[in-house]
Amino acid sequence: MSWRKLINDFKFYLKIERGLSKNTVMSYSHDISSFVDFMENSNIKESPQNCSKETLQQFIFTQSKLIGSNSQARRVSALKSFFNFLIFENYCQDSPADLIEAPKIGRKLPQILNTNEIEKILDGIELNKSQGQRNRAIIETLYGSGLRVSELVEITLSNIFIKENIIRVNGKGGKQRLVPLGSYSKKFIQIYIDEVRPFEKIKDEDILFLNRNGKKMSRAMIFTIIRNAAKKVGIKKKISPHTFRHSFATHLLENGADLRTIQLLLGHESIITTEIYTHLDNKHLKKVMEEFHPRNL
Repeated sequence: MSWRKLINDFKFYLKIERGLSKNTVMSYSHDISSFVDFMENSNIKESPQNCSKETLQQFIFTQSKLIGSNSQARRVSALKSFFNFLIFENYCQDSPADLIEAPKIGRKLPQILNTNEIEKILDGIELNKSQGQRNRAIIETLYGSGLRVSELVEITLSNIFIKENIIRVNGKGGKQRLVPLGSYSKKFIQIYIDEVRPFEKIKDEDILFLNRNGKKMSRAMIFTIIRNAAKKVGIKKKISPHTFRHSFATHLLENGADLRTIQLLLGHESIITTEIYTHLDNKHLKKVMEEFHPRNL
């Protein structure tokens, strides 16, 4: 069976069997396609069933000169998943990627905003201008509920439970979770629904946040809104929608929330992912120790 046909089957497997997100499926299939392109350009005639470890190593070595360590690691992960898929489907018995090692990646601490910076950004939004109420509601929701931008743009009216102060979120891999709706988020979402949406031309009727054409907003548009809002009030940090998610988790931790709760709120599959937020300074850790340890009470 050809590489291209198996890549299409692999995409279906990742989506249906593994339940991975659309972005992950696209990234993994692109990585395998890049490997196939490399073989074609190098005139390597190996089939999926007899692909050698040496060819994989040659590809990874070539890629190390072109892309960063994070992208290299993802490509190795994609190759391992692809050949495991071939074994799962009985196309081959062994994986040539088994002994291939990904580059070691240092854990980069996330960029966060302090509460004053967040207030400054929110206060800088002109609510009397077109889309001001919507943009305020967007940032309040990102920070107030710790959502991913991909989750934010998919929020539907039918998944907002105003009376219960809950949002039902469709997370990675189609996994749903219930996230509390903060009082500020609730306030500005309600204003947007009651006072802005009725006067817009609406095409995607159940989607909460709409662009000027009444359709679902793109992730890129959310990035632009946030960067413009930060630039307007003089914040020079390089921020993105994810910065508000990082800030949400960090501020919860600083105020005494436990990691397990933060993990559930963020929708992390593993608590190891959540542990990156324990990058608090020694001063804060000392304060928590003095306040909560039984020998200091």
